[in-house]
Amino acid sequence: MKMYCNKVAVIVKGLLLVILFFPAVILAQINTKVSDIGLGWSNNSVNTVIFRNKALTTFKGIQYTAYYNPEGKMVLAKRKLNSQKWDVVVTSYAGNVKDAHNDISIAIDSKGFLHVSWDHHDTHLRYARSTQPYSLELGKELPMTGTDEAKVTYPEFHNLPNGKLLFCYRSGASGRGNMIMKVYDVETQKWTALQNNLIDGENQRSAYWQICVGEKGIYISWVWRESWDVSTNHDICYAFSADGGHTWQKSTGEKYQLPITKATAEIAWEVSPNSSLINQTSMTVDENGNAYIASYWDNDGVPQYKVVYLKEGKWNLINTDFHHKKFALGGGGTKRIPISRPEILVHKSMLYLLYRDEERANKITLAYANLKQKQWQLKDISPNSVGQWEPNFDKELWATKKQLHIFSQNVTQTDGEGLAKVAPQPVQVLELKKMPLIRNR
Repeated sequence: MKMYCNKVAVIVKGLLLVILFFPAVILAQINTKVSDIGLGWSNNSVNTVIFRNKALTTFKGIQYTAYYNPEGKMVLAKRKLNSQKWDVVVTSYAGNVKDAHNDISIAIDSKGFLHVSWDHHDTHLRYARSTQPYSLELGKELPMTGTDEAKVTYPEFHNLPNGKLLFCYRSGASGRGNMIMKVYDVETQKWTALQNNLIDGENQRSAYWQICVGEKGIYISWVWRESWDVSTNHDICYAFSADGGHTWQKSTGEKYQLPITKATAEIAWEVSPNSSLINQTSMTVDENGNAYIASYWDNDGVPQYKVVYLKEGKWNLINTDFHHKKFALGGGGTKRIPISRPEILVHKSMLYLLYRDEERANKITLAYANLKQKQWQLKDISPNSVGQWEPNFDKELWATKKQLHIFSQNVTQTDGEGLAKVAPQPVQVLELKKMPLIRNR
C-alpha cells in the first residue's frame, strides 16, 4: 500500500510540473474531414503552388475550385458548403502543365460571376469569366485592358470591400519585371488600369510580392530579387493603400511617390542576399489592421520560418525552430525545397502557420501559438504525405466564418522545371472542424 501511495505521489508531482512549465492549455483538438473532387495532374506542383492565391473560394454558401486534370485540361468544380457532392466541369481550356509557374487563379465577383486566369509564364494574358452567375461554364478568352498583357506571370485576384475585383501580375521577366494592378467594376463589367507600374524593378530587379485585403485597405509586402537566381532575394518591404490601390503609403503614414523603387521602399525587415530568403509567401492582418508577414530565411545555418509583424508602429520578429536540417536556396526555376512556403492566419490572440516539411514526412502541418506567449505547438493535419505541396486555403470562408478549408493534392516537384513520373493523385479539400486554441496564462 505504501509503495502504491508513493507511485501516486510521483504521478501527481509530475502532473504539477507539467502544469507549471506548460501553463498554456489546448482547448480544442484538430479534427479534419476530407472531401475528394477528382484526379489531378501531379507530375509537378502546378496545382499547388502558393502564388495561385485563390485555389479555393466561397461565395454565398457555394465553394469553388479549379485544377488541371491528368491531361492538362482546366477543371472547374463547386459544391454547397458541408456537402460531399461536387459539380465538376472539364473545360475546353488547357495549360502548359509542364511548367509549375502556369497555375490557375480564380475569384467570384459580388454578382456571382466566376473569373479565371491561367497558364502564364512570361506569356500573353489568358482570362475568362463565367457566362452566368454561379455557373461553371466559361465564355471565350478576353483581354482586360489590352495594355501590358503580353508577358504575364503570377496572376492573382483579390476581392475588395467595395465589391470590385483586383487583379495583379508581373509584367516582364524574372529580375526585370514590374507590378501591374487592374480593377474590375461589376456594374459595367469592365477592367481598367489601376497601376501600370506600382513597384518598379528599374530593369534591374523584380519584386516578388504577397497581398492581403483587410477592412482598412490593401496590404502588400515583397522581397527584391536582383536576377533570375533565387539566392539574390533580399529584404522584406511593405506598402499599404486605404483607397482601393490608388495611393500608397508606408507604415508611418508617409505617402509613396509612385512607382515604388528599391531606393524608396520601406524595409520592414532587413535580410541580406544569400540568406535562403524565399519569395512569394503570405501575409495577413489582425482586427486592428496590423500586418503579419510569414516567410523563411537562414540566420545561423538552418532556414527557419519567421513572422515579421507591425505593432504600435514598430516592426517586430517572431522566430521558430521547427526545421532542423540545413539547406540553401539557389538557382532558377521551380525549386524542390525541403519545406513549403508558409500561409499565415491570425485570429485574436492566436497565430497559425500552415506548411509542409520533409522532416514531418511531408504531411500538412499546422503550427500555432498564443501571440502573448509565442510557445509553438505543431499538429499534422493530413494523414499522408502531400509531396511538394504548398498551402492554399479558402480565404473568404476564413474571413467570414473562421473556418479553415485547405486545397490539397499529393504532388511531386523535381528541381528546376523537370517532370516526375507519378500516377495522377486526388484533388481534395481538407476541412478543420475546430481551430486549436491556447489560453492566455
